[in-house]
Amino acid sequence: MSELLAPAGNFEALVAAISCGADAIYLGMTHFGARAYSANFDNDSLKEAITYAHLRNVKIYVTLNTIVFEEELPALYKMIDDLNEAKVDGIIIQDLAVFQYIVSKYPNIEAHCSTQMGIDDMEGVLLFKQLGAKRVVLSREVSIEEAKQIKKITKMPIELFVHGALCVSYSGNCLMSGLIGYRSGNRGRCVGSCRKPYTLVNQTTGEIHPSSYLLSMKDLNTIEHIQELKEIDSLKIEGRMKEPAYVANVVSIYRNALDGKKDPNAVSSLSKTFHRTFTKGYLFHEDKKDITNILRPNNFGVYIGKIIKKDFIGYKIELDSPLYQNDIIRIDHNGEDVNLTVVKLYDEKRNLISSATKSCYIQIKEDLAIGDKVYKTKEYSFYQSLAKSYPKEFKRFPIDCIVSAFPGSPLTIHANCEDKQVSFVSSTALDSAKTAPTTQDAFFEQFNRLNDSVYSLNQLEYYADNVYIPAKLINEARRFIVTSLNEERLKRDYPINQIPKPTPISYEITSPFLTVYATTKEQALAAKECGISVIYTEDNTIRRNAVSYPEKKGTLLVGGYGGIYAYTNQNEIVSDFSLNVVNSKSVYQLHALGVNRVTLSYEINKKQIQNLIEAYQNENQGLPNLELIVYGHTHLLFTKYCPLKKMDLCGKCKKESFYLKDEYGTFPILSHEDCTTTILNGKILNLIDELDSIENIQAYRLQFTIESKEETKRIIQVFQKKLNKELSSKQFNPATDTRGHFNKEIL
Repeated sequence: MSELLAPAGNFEALVAAISCGADAIYLGMTHFGARAYSANFDNDSLKEAITYAHLRNVKIYVTLNTIVFEEELPALYKMIDDLNEAKVDGIIIQDLAVFQYIVSKYPNIEAHCSTQMGIDDMEGVLLFKQLGAKRVVLSREVSIEEAKQIKKITKMPIELFVHGALCVSYSGNCLMSGLIGYRSGNRGRCVGSCRKPYTLVNQTTGEIHPSSYLLSMKDLNTIEHIQELKEIDSLKIEGRMKEPAYVANVVSIYRNALDGKKDPNAVSSLSKTFHRTFTKGYLFHEDKKDITNILRPNNFGVYIGKIIKKDFIGYKIELDSPLYQNDIIRIDHNGEDVNLTVVKLYDEKRNLISSATKSCYIQIKEDLAIGDKVYKTKEYSFYQSLAKSYPKEFKRFPIDCIVSAFPGSPLTIHANCEDKQVSFVSSTALDSAKTAPTTQDAFFEQFNRLNDSVYSLNQLEYYADNVYIPAKLINEARRFIVTSLNEERLKRDYPINQIPKPTPISYEITSPFLTVYATTKEQALAAKECGISVIYTEDNTIRRNAVSYPEKKGTLLVGGYGGIYAYTNQNEIVSDFSLNVVNSKSVYQLHALGVNRVTLSYEINKKQIQNLIEAYQNENQGLPNLELIVYGHTHLLFTKYCPLKKMDLCGKCKKESFYLKDEYGTFPILSHEDCTTTILNGKILNLIDELDSIENIQAYRLQFTIESKEETKRIIQVFQKKLNKELSSKQFNPATDTRGHFNKEIL
């Protein structure tokens, strides 16, 4: 049976999830989790959560699925040490430094590869199985058939998202929030740039399409495919930012479906809590055109009727579904939302009513129009029923007891629950019964008052002879046995290994040189004409979503872990920026895997680069082999979705150019042959003035995307001149943050 994995942004949500049947909970701490803006847990509340969950045989997984900078590693390691002490069951990871620390030191903590790692193929799963992972959370872009095949071949536990919010970008490959809003999604601080409205502009023809929420994905809903999902080890519900009622609703519906309880109202019930309308996702082959909701980015609600009249009473709503007092509704007026709580409802005679099924009146100050559609975003009575669904015990654990009760001897009870045995022996001897002796039924009834625990009394073997057992003593025995069983069932063996000292890996760094990434053949030709020896093109670049790994010769630029597994020991490998490397431990792990040169993340600044190199040098008595992107339209997000197809422009990318536009800037659209899409930053990353202050970088990369051949050639020559000049002078150490240079225009 699949594990049902539920989110908890706070303790109440955790209780709601467990009460409604979750098998496991994932939650975040106050640092290093991918949802920095949820309430999250500190050490004390985490321990409380683990006790609550483990008593109910529910596992706790903690999300440490952000990238971690060098200066943060000591605090991160201390947090992992605390998590081991607290006895978490697993940790969900993005950064290789986090991964390696856990698998090396804590054998009883499961290392789960987060979807942020971008693992979407068999090769990536095999790599992390080899490295010691216990589970892989596959990318949301993977189909159910691919997921089953990966599981079958790798024999690796697989986890899939099955419900909740979707990212338009491949997870871990979205820099939109970080490089535009200065709050990184890879650091848990996503501002939701994809949920904003954008205007689509045809740069070739000048045609402008109306502004819409062109990148806003619908919410995933796979409840109607639950039978196909039962082969998958863990089914994950998204929602650590959601309220407890949402968690209770979604968990209960998926729990019933997994348990074979048919609910004809499942889809409608899911629509009664937050949703952006639903999609079955790439998991079940949703058409790219139907996977976004360009009308609105937030709670859509359930359509219940429309405005048909205005008179002295107010606005009249013709209803398709009932409306109740205290419900919250949304009225769509000319594309703008009017939201209100229905405090007062009126009938045709202006009488106050508590509900209506066919029509009713509301009074509102905002102007509405005939035909405006009305949606219910919150049904008061439904939320009340959800609130009553927790806290409760989803299941209780049966206790079998053997009771020995004889006059002149102590009361002795041996209790067994889940192969845990505890015993109670009274401190005083029992007396003979003066009137009625304590019967087995009387003892059972008194002892079975276990409603404030997670237990129920199952079998009772009762050996007694004309004995009286005071109710007070039975209560004392019950409390002792409950406490003792709790202690026994909470025991976990969490050994700590000594981390072996790694074999040093270092490189002889020669004079820095330029590399070029060329999107077009013209750019590649320009680079060749300028004498660039390392040129990355589609022929020697393995993107993170590669569907196969054909034999290739020479140096390869590899963007995903599957490619590293496939080509290591066969080619010289340069890992790409998409692996989000920002610390020395991750650099070391990639070198240890056979990666010859490591491209650093776009999200690292000068000071952090210096810290990384110094730490690596101290650990390895030598330098890492690093590449740094110093020019280009930054890749803001990489997506399987195509905004052109959404706007019925499929195929236009072959001959015409497009970009997105908002109030702050423009974002060129780069369409790929496999119909995936990269959204670029209209502003250009240019670190030409920083080349003399970034020490010990082997290769500086110029990333060309939409530049012409002439532009490409001119920019290469400018950088060559600058680099040649700097090579003749002594480099010096950086001391300032250059994050602002991400928005610096070229030349």
